[in-house]
Amino acid sequence: MQMTPSQTVGPFFSSGLTTEKCCVRNIAGPQAKGERVALTCRVLDGDGVGLPDAMVEIWQADANGIYNHPDDPQQKRCDPACTGFGRMGTNEAGTSEFETIKPGKVCGLNGQDQAPHLNLAIFARGMLKQLYTRMYFAGDPANQNDPALALVPPQRRDTLMAKPDPLRPGHWIFDLWLQGEQETIFFDV
Repeated sequence: MQMTPSQTVGPFFSSGLTTEKCCVRNIAGPQAKGERVALTCRVLDGDGVGLPDAMVEIWQADANGIYNHPDDPQQKRCDPACTGFGRMGTNEAGTSEFETIKPGKVCGLNGQDQAPHLNLAIFARGMLKQLYTRMYFAGDPANQNDPALALVPPQRRDTLMAKPDPLRPGHWIFDLWLQGEQETIFFDV
């Protein structure tokens, strides 16, 4: 009996899901309340090589910690200038760039505040299922009490931290390592 090759997904993101028409670079418009930030996501393999033709989706709350979604249990109104959603493909270097605002603390289901964070889904060729993770802002004091971050071993929490770009104020860099010693913590959802 001869083995048949396994089937993988893609590459198709650049031809169907991340065309200019389908991309959403601006998660929060210019009228959105809150601290403006630019974010570069780098999707990397285990050797640190950027993956072209991957796709990064982001969901986030507005500056008041409210999601622009009807299932957000909070009774407050969300900022209409913050859609809370972004989608970009990666370029040849494995990067994608977003414009948004720093989200506020989100009230968790148990009433405990979650630190400002972005929720990410990563899609790439060879993966049959997307990967889910969170991105926190390095140095934010609220990280100390975040219930999801507390579940991550202390020595691995750095894999969930975006770092400020020392050359560009207001710009953050988040590395998404898909495997290897520096592999990003991914959530089983």
